[in-house]
Formats: sequence, structure tokens, C-alpha cells
Amino acid sequence: MRGFSKAIITGNLTRDPELRTTPNGASVCSFSVAVNRVYKDANGEQKEDVSFIDCSAWNKLGEMINQYAKKGTGVLVSGRLDQRSFEGKDGVRRSRTEIVVEDFNFTGGPRNDNDSSSSNFSATNVIDDINAPEAAEATEEVDLSEIPF
Repeated sequence: MRGFSKAIITGNLTRDPELRTTPNGASVCSFSVAVNRVYKDANGEQKEDVSFIDCSAWNKLGEMINQYAKKGTGVLVSGRLDQRSFEGKDGVRRSRTEIVVEDFNFTGGPRNDNDSSSSNFSATNVIDDINAPEAAEATEEVDLSEIPF
């Protein structure tokens, strides 16, 4: 049976994105997203919990995130989960789980540094441009009654 891995999170960047280039020339952008959760404990008191999720975005997506995002930027990220093991500098074996970004949207208000980027900016069009053949632009109508859910 084929496996399936998909994660969707929304939150704010905890630090400025870091863009690196691999030895074969691919760009990879690393960043972390703080995801807040509010709940009530057994006593009925409202509590807040924060998870810090590591993310990596490759090539054009990574370059766009690095260019337009900074610490505090709101994002909605979707992608696949990836787990890898490595040996730390202290010789201890460690593992790390992160989201490999396949799509993202910036959320929240416009930035305050005189940047006119829209808060509704989406990577979907960029992904379509990357994956679509140069000459063909297929715009097919979708009949919502054909969707099984």
C-alpha cells in the first residue's frame, strides 16, 4: 500500500528565513513557524500552547519566501512530512521532522516596510508556472457535481 503524508499549518515565522544553495545549485529556504493552540484544562481555565514547526522550501518557493517573509510574517504552509536522522556535533544520534513545503500563502496584513506585497499572495500561480509547459495554457472548467465529497 502506498503511504500518504500531508501537513497543513498556519502561524507566524519565528525567525527570518535562511536561504542556502546546495552544491548542485538548488536553493533551499529554512524557517520555523509558531502554531498557537488555545484550550481549556480540567479546571476550565483557558490555556495556550505553542508548537514550533520546522519547514524547508526548495527552489522558486524557497526564494520567494526568503524574499518576501521575515520574522513575524503570517503564513499558511502545506506540504509533506519528512523525517531524517543525523549525528550531532556531540556524537549523539538525533532525528528531526519537518514540513517540506509544496504550497504556501502569506496571511495577515500587509508588511510595514513600504513593501506593497499583498496579504493574499499565493504560491499556487508560481507552482503552476513551474510545472506547466511554456506554450500550453489549459483552463478547464470543473463541474462541482463530479467531485465525490
